[in-house]
Amino acid sequence: MNQIIRGKAFVAGDNIDTDQIIPAEYLSYNPSDPAERKFFGKHAMCGVPIEQSGLPGGHVPFVKEGEMGSEFAVIIGGRNFGCGSSREHAPLAIAEAGCKVVIAQSYARIFYRNSINGAYLVPLETAERLVDKVSTGDEVEVDLAAGTLKDLTTDQTFPLEPLGDVQAIIEAGGIFEYARRSSIQ
Repeated sequence: MNQIIRGKAFVAGDNIDTDQIIPAEYLSYNPSDPAERKFFGKHAMCGVPIEQSGLPGGHVPFVKEGEMGSEFAVIIGGRNFGCGSSREHAPLAIAEAGCKVVIAQSYARIFYRNSINGAYLVPLETAERLVDKVSTGDEVEVDLAAGTLKDLTTDQTFPLEPLGDVQAIIEAGGIFEYARRSSIQ
């Protein structure tokens, strides 16, 4: 796993649920078919209400019309990111769009576990309310080793909670690969 992740930030609000992350009408694609899997990325975050999309001004799509992926490498969320149904396609959709990290104040536990188990995303937590401090489009740098988010646009640095034991699962490529490697040792 790359210890430094750089790119643009997309800021979302509180209670972004899995139906907003990947609406049910796009669940007909087969995630095990590479030709169809990319469509999850095309529709990622398309259910986020436009007034919340890219807070604070809204009206910023995560994936531009006609594109298959997003220009945003990092999502900054508020409280309870990934709530709602236990849709395991939600972190997959965000990852297929090209996003690498979600940083939120808190997560719905099933979204958090699905992100880790599939090694789709790095789900980081922060005690600070970053949705009020980072803007959509800001260039950011996540340093996993240092446990920081640096907003390169504003030159502010924010502490992040350590991943702890789940880091090894993400680095292995998911829970099944982690278990396979652990059983070999």
